[in-house]
Amino acid sequence: AEAGAEALMIHQPPDPFVAPRGVVDYIKQIADASGGLPMMLYLRNDAIGTKAIADLCAVEGVAGVKWATPNPMKLAEAINACDPDIVWVGGLAETWAPAFYAVGARGFTSGLINVWPERSMAIHAALEASDYATARKLISEMKAFEDVRAEEMNGTNVTGVKAALKLLGDDCGATRPPSAWPLTDVQQEKLASFMKGNGLIG
Repeated sequence: AEAGAEALMIHQPPDPFVAPRGVVDYIKQIADASGGLPMMLYLRNDAIGTKAIADLCAVEGVAGVKWATPNPMKLAEAINACDPDIVWVGGLAETWAPAFYAVGARGFTSGLINVWPERSMAIHAALEASDYATARKLISEMKAFEDVRAEEMNGTNVTGVKAALKLLGDDCGATRPPSAWPLTDVQQEKLASFMKGNGLIG
């Protein structure tokens, strides 16, 4: 879990021997120790099933879910099975945001917003207006950035953002192991080309 000033984000345990009911008990224990802070679940594996997801969302204090699995139909099932007050956020950045919006999620996580906030906000505005054509066009123009972040089994996800920030003059240091650091020469060239092509660097 990540502690914040106003809420907790609880990552889904990745251990191969995690049982769905064990995760529910785990969330309950965190809720008991949280001091009443609202909790945001970070789901990266929908194979636990809709019933288990509904059980997780029924734990007192769960306010939202960051949905980070590329399965919008499972997301739709989960939304329909849970309390309508639960907030569902797309957790796979801009690329998956239209599909998640179409089934009921609102908002999305973003690495690009650190580098090109105007583009992320324009995509958000288009989706909020149900202008999927505009959203798709805006997303297609930032695909190269997401392609770099998705390499090496997503091991360059944070690396790509930090490398882009460094190109903008904001060196915020290396990523933590076991992520990929630094970008390869080929990856760095793709990233620099994307940023130059969009006027983010000279």
